[in-house]
Amino acid sequence: MKVIEFLDSKGVHYETSQHRPAFTAQQMAAEEHVPGMAVAKPVVVKADNTFYLCVLPACCKIDFDALKKALGVEQVVLADEEEIAKIFDDCTLGAEPPFGHLYGLETLMDQTLEQDSFIVFQAGTHELAIRMDLDDYKKLAQPRILNFSYHTR
Repeated sequence: MKVIEFLDSKGVHYETSQHRPAFTAQQMAAEEHVPGMAVAKPVVVKADNTFYLCVLPACCKIDFDALKKALGVEQVVLADEEEIAKIFDDCTLGAEPPFGHLYGLETLMDQTLEQDSFIVFQAGTHELAIRMDLDDYKKLAQPRILNFSYHTR
């Protein structure tokens, strides 16, 4: 998996854990016993024909109007499963890691993820999670930090 090899090559500290299959970020938060605000949920969007990897807390959704405004584009839509599978060819669909540059995408991180000192995310499968310090994640992912999500209840 690209993400494990990448983290190892950078010598950054991270922890992995196995869990029962989790098919949503909120399910993974429950399996990992962490709050949804600490789980980094990657969502691929297409903004005026350019793909971006949006990273936001598991318990949040994208505010498409805010994202359009922040990017200065006309249209933002979710990428379809076929497009995502083609981009993240080494991952199980729905278990993409939050490192867009590993797949040729710019990473956009929602600022609400900065509320915790760590993040947890899928490592390319529905059964493997990675936990790492948020500061290390930001150094490696070099995300553009924007405000584009809202909390769901």
